[in-house]
Amino acid sequence: MLEAMRQQLSEGLFERVVGPDHERHARRIHEAPGPRLFADDRPIRHVHADHAMFIGGLRALLLQSLHPLAMAAVAQHSDYRTDPWGRLQRTSLFVGVTTYGTAEHAHQAIDRLARVHKHIHGTASDGRRYRADDPHLLAWVHVAEVDSFLRCHQRYGEHPLAGYDGYVADMAVIAEAMGIPDPPRTTAELEARLNAYRPELKSTREAREAARFLLLKAPLPMVARGPYAILAASAVASLPVWARIPLRLPYLPVTEATGVRFAGHALMRGLRWVTG
Repeated sequence: MLEAMRQQLSEGLFERVVGPDHERHARRIHEAPGPRLFADDRPIRHVHADHAMFIGGLRALLLQSLHPLAMAAVAQHSDYRTDPWGRLQRTSLFVGVTTYGTAEHAHQAIDRLARVHKHIHGTASDGRRYRADDPHLLAWVHVAEVDSFLRCHQRYGEHPLAGYDGYVADMAVIAEAMGIPDPPRTTAELEARLNAYRPELKSTREAREAARFLLLKAPLPMVARGPYAILAASAVASLPVWARIPLRLPYLPVTEATGVRFAGHALMRGLRWVTG
């Protein structure tokens, strides 16, 4: 009975995150012959296999929304409101292929994404033009993502790494393949690059609306709303205060250090049990 419930929950979770063809995708990623971008012992494989990625992914979206031009591209061209699960599935597949797939398949995925970015351009609400293939914007999305995955793995990973320079260096391999110039390769470089973007970050209506949707209005079945609330609280609690203020997100240090962190670890244990 318990095992049947676990399998049912596991199937439902993978279908949401990876899509109905998740088994076929898994076989293609893990069983296709050929060299990989990363050896089995590389940190990127360890970090991206951990369930803390669920929290890190949500944190990354919140952090990335603070750049007005990056957020304008999402608001004007993304289907995150009408098809949030489809967007999540495409992102999950990209991370899976580039991390674990063959080098050939990884570069094909990167090339497909570049072709999509080439057609995304427009004008932000402040009148500035943007292009999704702008290396400066791509670099912002990259550093926000790496910082989020790293910090959430440090806090909620089942086996945190002794150091994360190797992870940042691994992610730089993908960044370079995407055309991002001189991506950070150490945690110190990552922090410096993130801080260098801070003068460009600001509160916008689009960013605040995206945060409300992601945290409070995501389309979920009733049974998933409680766990998702914990996931959302954990993601917000992992953000620095300077990133929360523009998004009008709360800062409750005592609650976050105790209740939210405890609940986050409990959620991770539950997810590990569900997925076996």
